[in-house]
Amino acid sequence: MALDIRTIDDSDLTAWITAMRTGFLISPTPAKDEVEVRGAGMDLARSQGAFDGGRCVGTFRSHPQWLTVPGGAQPAVNAITNVTVSPTHRRRGVLSRMMARDLAAAEERGDAAATLIAAEYPIYGRFGFGAATFCSTWEVHVARAGLDRRYAGPECGGRVDFADGATVRELGPALHERLRATRHGAVDRTERWWRFATGDLPHPTGWKEPFHVLYRSPEGRVDGLLTYGVEEQWTAKQPENKATVRDLVAVSPAAERALWHFLLSVDWLTVVDSGYRAPDDVMPLLLPDPRAARATTAQTDFLWLRPLDVPALLEARTYAAEGSLVLEVTDPDGYAAGRYLLDAGPDGGSCSSTTRDADLTLGAGALGSLYLGDESAARLVAAGLAAEERPGAAARADLLLRTARRPWCPDMF
Repeated sequence: MALDIRTIDDSDLTAWITAMRTGFLISPTPAKDEVEVRGAGMDLARSQGAFDGGRCVGTFRSHPQWLTVPGGAQPAVNAITNVTVSPTHRRRGVLSRMMARDLAAAEERGDAAATLIAAEYPIYGRFGFGAATFCSTWEVHVARAGLDRRYAGPECGGRVDFADGATVRELGPALHERLRATRHGAVDRTERWWRFATGDLPHPTGWKEPFHVLYRSPEGRVDGLLTYGVEEQWTAKQPENKATVRDLVAVSPAAERALWHFLLSVDWLTVVDSGYRAPDDVMPLLLPDPRAARATTAQTDFLWLRPLDVPALLEARTYAAEGSLVLEVTDPDGYAAGRYLLDAGPDGGSCSSTTRDADLTLGAGALGSLYLGDESAARLVAAGLAAEERPGAAARADLLLRTARRPWCPDMF
């Protein structure tokens, strides 16, 4: 029987969620209230299923997203998530067909790009995606960190206080928007995100209430939020407890220092897991002994980006210097294909189709990797993933595109 790939409706939700859980190696039966809770947060018009007879064997959905780019603009992009193909139906073109339908709809809507978090590295390059942000994790051995264990509050005159979930739902969204205005690579958080993070909605895969901590500046402004969980363990009456950071949002250096110092001073904690942080996160530098922060993931890809409207994408961001660049973008699916003249500067840039000779030739995925300023064009050329048509073009691209701080996406989606 031919596979039927179609937009789902309410009657498909149980089968669709079962297939998604199967693909992600979660117990296949939906948890209590999962169908209702998940369904309430899905745009069914942007949710696809692959069906073999009456059984769902593939899942795919997308939702609107706003991505902060260098300079602070937030173009609309198409965020892809919940992508699975059941092991029984691999290598039959299921993902290719669902991806093609979704990208065509995204282009028609006018989305500048598509984004996703890749569960496996090799899958999405063939669809024009490139790794655009990276993340790192550290495990801090508290006793070695060298911080003053007699910590009694921030030295800057601010204060740190515990907060409940309702307070976080009230104050967290505005704080995150302040971060997102200045941190390229960050994406928006919906009201549902905050409700899940604070236990106001039941989490389909289980949820244990964490601790929430707010940092207030000396003027009383909320400039930081820390959320962490603790795994309790004692051996021979000695604490060996581990805290794992679920979220740390700081919009000032003082807030960042205060929240890390607070967490690393909590009694009975011997290890702190940083959670996913930017690869150039300052946390190790805040420690008298940075070696106490052992990299458990030195660097791994996180947010992937697929250009759809190249002029709109390149005109949305700012650039480190004045200059021009002609890019020949190859794209078998056609969305990003073309030759583009970028006239760039610190206040922004203009981008349009051109017949001028190309300076740099690259695929859509390579452009996605360069776009937020993390990857190096010179490195891509050295790896054979881009071609320099004029001497010095890669260096010029890096001068324009790269950013002082690396892009960071704090959120899974």
